[in-house]
Parts: sequence; C-alpha cells; structure tokens
Amino acid sequence: MSSVLTDLLRHPIVQAPMAGGVAVPQLAAAVSEAGGLGFLAAGYKTADGMYQDIKQLRGLTGRPFGVNVFMPQHDQADPASVEVYAEQLAGEAAWYKTELGDPDSGRDDGYDAKLAVLLDDPVPAASFHFGIPAPSVLDSLRRAGTFTLVTATTAEEALAVQEAGADAVIAQGVEAGGHQGTHRDSAENDGSGIGVLSLVAQICEAVRIPIVAAGGLMRGSQIAAVLAAGASAAQLGTAFLATPESGAHPLHKRALTDPLFVRTGLTRAFSGRPARGLVNRFMREHGPYAPVAYPEINHLTSPLRKAAAKANDPQGMALWAGQGHRLARELPAGRLVEVLAAELAEAAGSLAARGGGR
Repeated sequence: MSSVLTDLLRHPIVQAPMAGGVAVPQLAAAVSEAGGLGFLAAGYKTADGMYQDIKQLRGLTGRPFGVNVFMPQHDQADPASVEVYAEQLAGEAAWYKTELGDPDSGRDDGYDAKLAVLLDDPVPAASFHFGIPAPSVLDSLRRAGTFTLVTATTAEEALAVQEAGADAVIAQGVEAGGHQGTHRDSAENDGSGIGVLSLVAQICEAVRIPIVAAGGLMRGSQIAAVLAAGASAAQLGTAFLATPESGAHPLHKRALTDPLFVRTGLTRAFSGRPARGLVNRFMREHGPYAPVAYPEINHLTSPLRKAAAKANDPQGMALWAGQGHRLARELPAGRLVEVLAAELAEAAGSLAARGGGR
C-alpha cells in the first residue's frame, strides 16, 4: 500500500461512496473502525445534508473517512430527446400513480456549496465523480489537509487527474456497479469500457500517483489481484451493499442474490448516464430508448423510482450492482472488512509461496 494512504487506512480496502441513501454514516463508521476507509456519498444531497452526515459520522468514529462529491455537468442535453423520453414514461407514471420529475431541477448538485463546507470544516479524504475539480480546488483541499481522489475510466482520464493535482486516482473498471465516472459522456463510447485489471495496468504505466482499483471486487483474492497489477488499494461497493449498516432498500439487498436477477447491464434508463445495475423490467423496456441526458433523466425518473420502492416493486427500481453481485455476503460491515483482509492475506501468502518455489 502506498505510504500516502497508510495514515488513512489499515487495510487497503475502501468502501465505495454509493449515492442515493446507501453510503450512510453507520456504514462508513463501521468500515473505518475496522481499518478500511469508509466513505459518505454527498451526491443528490444538499450541502447541509452532507454536513449533517459528516457531523453524525464524526460522532460514530474517530478514524479517517472520506466524502464523495459529484462534479457539475456542463453538457446540456437535447430538450427534445428528454421530452420524447418523458412521453415514453407516461405509462410508468400512471402505473405508479405519480408525476414525473422536473428534468430542469439543476445540473450542479450543489457543488460550490459542498466545496465551501469541505474547506470550512475539512475531512480526511474527498473523492470526485463525473469529472475533475479545478487545480485550484484540489490545491485548496490539500492545503486544508484533505487527501483527494478522482475517478477515471481510461488512462487518458487518469493522466488528466494527475495533471490537475489530485493525490490519487480511482481506476473504475467497467464491472463496477452504479454510474460510470467518465469525464465526458458520449453515446459513441457506449460499450467501450475497460475491465479493472487491464485498466489498472494501463493507468499504472501512465501516472505516478497512487491508484485505487474499483470494479466488481467482492473477495480478498480479487483485492490481491488488483494490488499485484499495481493498485495501492481497492474500492468495493456492491460487497458492502448487503450489509446491515447499508442504507439500501431491503428489496435491493435481497435482489443481489435473488435467482430472478441473473445478470447486470449498463443502462441510461434511470439517469441518462451509463450505470450498471441488475437487469429488470424498467431497464429492459426503457434502456434502448433513453437519451444521453444526465442529470435531466435522473430528475425525470426520481419519482418513479421512489414510487416503485414504496410499492415494493423491484422491477421499477434502480438496482445498482457490480458484476460480482452474486458473491454478496450478509455480514456486518466491520466483519466483512476483517474477512476481506484475511482473504487478502491468504491470497498474498499463496502468491509469495508460489513465487518462492520457482
């Protein structure tokens, strides 16, 4: 593990900041207390909501933790395509007895206000998704004592992350659950994602800063593999989704290992941006027609997703999950960190033994 990370975590295990109410203070605290690095998700929250989560987390642990922030979106979507998609969703709104959301509810996710909070009351680590903060922002956070990480899905993006002055890059493979953190969203790039092992190797040759590998990792042996490929730590999301501390809906947790949901897929159906989740009715019916329009589509479908959850209908929910979802274990988050660390040690020992026997 890179020396710059050793003060933040005892084990090279980072809990992914899953937005939408999943990465709650209780989950982050349990992971950090066990020696990993717990993360809060500020995405879709107000700046005050983020601050209250930070305050609650600090009351639960004295260990380091992180906060993830979504970057503002500058590429305006085509209003006509959003309107057409809204017409296609009219039947869903009628079925769930709700109204569609306002697609023009904002594009910056309260970015400036959240930065102000993080600079006024610094946290140990901060990560960014959907783009790169300005170099001045990264510099200000560093001077405040915050370790910064930025998601990249290609070696080119990782190089841009390094040049902007981030302390580390999160190499997000195509296997990862939830939204792909591409810096610029384009339909031309759909289907061109890179697997985490290949991505780590490519980024390792492109940058000098530490790499945190993410994408479908569910076992300690997989963590050992990405560390061997050049990563300093591994970020796991779906592995922590089923824990009792996770804020995920009970239906979402059960769906991870439910034989009804046999595979995952990347879709724009729920948000207008590529995101990996369990394939369900909503994804199958609307995914092929969803436009490139984030966060407009995310705002539009928000009431539908909430209504589906209230109706206990997983077929209308965004069941974000990585490709390793069938390996989910219903363990307390702290215990899961311990198990992963033990598996990692065993795998590392086996690799060393094999190497020594040659």
